[in-house]
Amino acid sequence: MASVLLSVDELYKTCEKDLMPFKTTSELTPLDVPLGQEKALAAIDFGINVDFDGYNIFCIGPDGTGKQSLVRQQIADITKDKPTPDDWCYVNNFEEPHKPKAIRLPAGKAAVFAKDIEKLLEGLCTFLPSVFEGEEYRLRLKAIESRYSSQKDKFYNELQFKYKGRKACILRMPVGLVVAPTKDGEVITPEAFDKLEDKEKEEILADLNEMQAELAEAVRDIPKWERKMHEDTDKLNESITSNALNNIMFSLKRKYKGHKAISEYLKEMQKDIIKNVSLFIAREEGGSEDNPDDLQSLKIRSSAARLSDTPLRRYCVNVLVKHDKSSGVPVIFCNNFTLPNLVGRMERLQQSGSVIMDFNLLKAGALHEANGGFLIIDAKSLLTNPQGWEALRRCLNSKKIEIETPSDDSNIVTTVILNPEPVDLDVKVILLGDSFIYNTLIDNNFDFSSLFKVSAYFTSIMDRNTENINLYARLIADLVRSKNLRALNRPAVAKVIEYASRLADDSEKLTTHISLISDLLKEANYFAKVNNSKTIGKNHIVQALEAKDKRCDQFRDITTEQIRRNIIMIQTEGSAVGQINGLAVYDIANSRFGKPCRITCQVRIGKGDVIDIEREVDLGGPTHTKGVLILSSFLSSRFAKDVPLSLEASLVFEQSYGEVDGDSASSTELYALISAITEVPIRQDLAVTGSVNQFGKVQAIGGVNEKIEGFFAICKMRGLTGTQGVIIPKSNVPHLMLNDEILEAVKDGLFCIYAIDTIDDGLELLTGLPAGKEDEDGNYPLGSINRKVQTKLKNMYQKYMGKTREDNHG
Repeated sequence: MASVLLSVDELYKTCEKDLMPFKTTSELTPLDVPLGQEKALAAIDFGINVDFDGYNIFCIGPDGTGKQSLVRQQIADITKDKPTPDDWCYVNNFEEPHKPKAIRLPAGKAAVFAKDIEKLLEGLCTFLPSVFEGEEYRLRLKAIESRYSSQKDKFYNELQFKYKGRKACILRMPVGLVVAPTKDGEVITPEAFDKLEDKEKEEILADLNEMQAELAEAVRDIPKWERKMHEDTDKLNESITSNALNNIMFSLKRKYKGHKAISEYLKEMQKDIIKNVSLFIAREEGGSEDNPDDLQSLKIRSSAARLSDTPLRRYCVNVLVKHDKSSGVPVIFCNNFTLPNLVGRMERLQQSGSVIMDFNLLKAGALHEANGGFLIIDAKSLLTNPQGWEALRRCLNSKKIEIETPSDDSNIVTTVILNPEPVDLDVKVILLGDSFIYNTLIDNNFDFSSLFKVSAYFTSIMDRNTENINLYARLIADLVRSKNLRALNRPAVAKVIEYASRLADDSEKLTTHISLISDLLKEANYFAKVNNSKTIGKNHIVQALEAKDKRCDQFRDITTEQIRRNIIMIQTEGSAVGQINGLAVYDIANSRFGKPCRITCQVRIGKGDVIDIEREVDLGGPTHTKGVLILSSFLSSRFAKDVPLSLEASLVFEQSYGEVDGDSASSTELYALISAITEVPIRQDLAVTGSVNQFGKVQAIGGVNEKIEGFFAICKMRGLTGTQGVIIPKSNVPHLMLNDEILEAVKDGLFCIYAIDTIDDGLELLTGLPAGKEDEDGNYPLGSINRKVQTKLKNMYQKYMGKTREDNHG
């Protein structure tokens, strides 16, 4: 087939306003189903409702297709009648404090339980001191002290009687019983002792030594009496405390009688309070340990002090996760995917010069908050945080959440390392990412597929037909309402739909990249406001698009300026041998634009090698290299069936200093190669894009609109001649949605766009010669470009063989 000169109608597909029966979007009913994502939502619905292990969901699709909002809406619709999941809290394990206990309570009850314990502790801080200040306790304590005091008095009196008349006596001192010298029944001082006669000294010392030895034997039982007195006092304190706790904790125990874990905790808590009742009472400053009355001098701890900042924090309840009873199923988005943010963390507390960790410092992670519901995670974060992925995998497999001890800091010494009881996990995890991330996770994690068995594919495009156009209009109406924007009139909606086709790179499709459409509407609303318009019109949409284009054209303008000044050398007139204008697309920041690039080729006699200079210097990507190999294969299969290729060709993208990839320039490189072989010049006022297969068929490429617009901009800058244009694959024609400037130029005959099917079509346009068809003998007609290639290659073969013979004879 020959090349086709495209008409204006083929370059842009307008949206017929008559297809939309409304004046403004305010007349449209809300869109009750997400647009274009029916298959994805069906997969999500399946994943949510299948109640088996491993049926977590991976939502696959490009950013901006509304994956997260659609997932949230789908979850809300499916789970609206499901009950709110349970609360979780941590309490002290009094037997093993490094192993805090996890307690599960119905929704809304954890905070109530924590408040009940707080009230209990505040009550005990008042009640227990008053009990120990009471008359009953004083009397019972005095009875114990009197009993042991009488026993000591009796023992002392017996010793005094036993040693009566001796030259030494027993004295009662604060340090205990001691033996002292006497004379005439009176205790004498050391100075008086030194003045005695030696004989009398010897007699006193004899009695002292004898009585000291006997006293040492006699007082062995005194420490036992004192220990027994302390034991009896402790039993009294425990009895008093136990009775007091039975009274004050009775209603609390009855309230939680049906909750086994809490009932057990209250029992253990009571035992610990009995052992540590001193935490609730304290002696007044200035008291003396020898004064028994000081035991009654008690003060109440300040109830204004936060319990968590006192030793009583051991009895507090750490509410890990709490819900309102009517809050429903939680849907949590983990926007900072780290190990602590996922499974929770253990905070540290600086206290008295050391760092402590206890159950009160355990904090919930995203899995705790989503427990009983749904956890949504951006899948990119799994690739950048393998430690977090391992923790997620472990939790999903074990169905438990284990808060891990933070990595130790060599400068921090902690008093205890916690090993909290794991929390039962019941969660559905939903990952959001594109197909590259999905495939990467599958390839690098052996059990990823078994954990994420449901794949929901979000498409980036949908068909552009009458039904979908009207649905798209309702989508626009929804966006207008949700963003509180002005309504769009019908021409404005038509322009947005045309823009949606441009974003889809296909005049027969519409983008589902809703965030870009939303941005356009908000920006058009601004221009409507500036123009004091009550509705958004087509002119406001155009203004928004032009303003966005100007905001993002910095890099494009730099390139255009370099071409204008011939820093980057591009010809747009005349003809040249082995040189052609290719087209490339650049994505820089928020800007996507096309730029012409000069591709050149040199040919000489050789062994049939086509050298890709980009590959040789490691600037050519694998897809580009593949394209070069294909054109080499095409050349051999068409022109070297009987004799081998005897050339050496080198191809290069001139003034290209970054990586070149993609095969969209393979047909362009083939034209340059054929021009170099035949020495037939090719037109420089035409730019070319398209890939080629081994049979010479020209195939579709991406970014066709930007590529055409990029070359047009350069031609317009230098002055349109009427002969300039672009050659594209015919299969790309449905993708054309070109800007108004090009449409106007084509309409006026100042710019041309050709569509071709084969390399031969392109050769005829570029060289002005017929391509020619092969006859039965394998020859092409005289005067055709293919005949010139055939002839040149045969001559090169003969020269190569002659040179080879000369070299061999030499």
